[in-house]
Amino acid sequence: MADSGDPTSVGALERLDGNVPTRFYWQLTLLATIGGFLFGYDTANIGSALTVLPYSLGDFASGYLVAGASLGAAAGALAAGPLTDMLGRRSLLIVDAGIYATGALLSAFTPNVGILLFARTLIGLAIGADSAIATAYISEYAPSHRRGALGMLQQWMITVGILFAYLVALVIFRVWPDSAYGADWRWIFGLGAVPAIIGLVLRFEMPESPRWLLRKEKWEDAQKAFARLGTEVSVDELRRTAQKLESVEKHENRRRSSRWTPGVRRALGVVCGFFVFQQITGINVPLYYGPKLLGDYFKEGNSTVDSTIAGVEVTLIMTAVNVAATYFAFRWIDRFGRRKLAMGGYVGMGVSALIAAVGIGLMSGVPQIVVAMIGLDMFIAAFAVGVGGTGWLIQGEYFPTAVRGQAAAIGATVDWLANFALIETFPAWQRSIGLGWVLVCFAALCLMAIMFLMVFMPETKNLSVEEITELFEEQAGSGWTIVEPKSPRKLAHPQTR
Repeated sequence: MADSGDPTSVGALERLDGNVPTRFYWQLTLLATIGGFLFGYDTANIGSALTVLPYSLGDFASGYLVAGASLGAAAGALAAGPLTDMLGRRSLLIVDAGIYATGALLSAFTPNVGILLFARTLIGLAIGADSAIATAYISEYAPSHRRGALGMLQQWMITVGILFAYLVALVIFRVWPDSAYGADWRWIFGLGAVPAIIGLVLRFEMPESPRWLLRKEKWEDAQKAFARLGTEVSVDELRRTAQKLESVEKHENRRRSSRWTPGVRRALGVVCGFFVFQQITGINVPLYYGPKLLGDYFKEGNSTVDSTIAGVEVTLIMTAVNVAATYFAFRWIDRFGRRKLAMGGYVGMGVSALIAAVGIGLMSGVPQIVVAMIGLDMFIAAFAVGVGGTGWLIQGEYFPTAVRGQAAAIGATVDWLANFALIETFPAWQRSIGLGWVLVCFAALCLMAIMFLMVFMPETKNLSVEEITELFEEQAGSGWTIVEPKSPRKLAHPQTR
């Protein structure tokens, strides 16, 4: 199979794509996505701590503490792109874990609000770098028929991180309620350093991306990486594979003026558009602002701490729904495909947002609480099943190897800028028209997202990353028409760049 004479064969990579994921694949993916856990933990823990920080905060400072990590993430993603294409995926993941640990410790021991704002931005750099690298790394070793499930682990780890952030906060506030304005919020921030340090140590044992090593002609390292992934290949076989890829690339370069071909640019447009809608449809509003928005509805006492604890408990329920629903995304992404699952997710989000809006805007008392919670839980579940992980997955699989890091970084940067814009403006938006009407706006944006996917997003399940690249080249040449693959491995000129 590695050398069948088929001019479209990609040799050792084709064998790698046909592997059955072993326990090592799952362990490696779990380690690659530990940054996803920190991503979730460090973006959500501010929601629990915001109301008990002993600082005088205006609207901008409050918004920046919540959204500042997103702004740092945009910069981190943009910087990580060219670095990971030049230095490799593994080395950047190691550095990323170190930045996470530094930011968490600096947040815990901050002497003033200025240092805390800086620490949140530093954590954002790590989050952005991780979001640009992790799924790209996974897509470069994952078998094509299980790439969706392996890539979806990133989103699941994000949801688990968010859940742990609120669980840790609840335990700390319940055990030491009198220290809410003192040590409690410092513990909430500082405990994020523990998994970061674990990840820092263990990531040294990760193999480098086999596709990246092959492109860099690091034959012996590539051979070791293939072996660890269950594919025994000789150096000569790797050289022949690289020669085939180089021959195809030269042929394609005669047709195309640069690596940033029309197909790559179209794929980037789809990813960026997906990420914009993923954020502006509002998923992070209940997850980041949940304790502050919902605490007054459920509190038993009259103090700020009582309200904070009640808000954390309610948001904890929503984050548990998020984790549970992501399991179904993990199970269904390779069965139903990316496009159908995403469109179904946006349909569910739009309907759920309207239900929550009715509860908040037209009801009062217990019915208001019940209907609003049902709507918000359904909203989060629909996002988790169809939208959350799908965005990170297509970011990793849509691009050729030579520009995957840079393209994924641009997509992640757009995602984080959209997230920052929404989270920073939400307080003023809510005061202006009320939470109920904000949810109606989210439903309208979900409808726009569905229309976007119908026009631009092709189905890519069961295709190798090389075949996906060629699919977008064909689609770019067909104008507005979506080109669907006839069957896996039937596209002309698979390529790794």
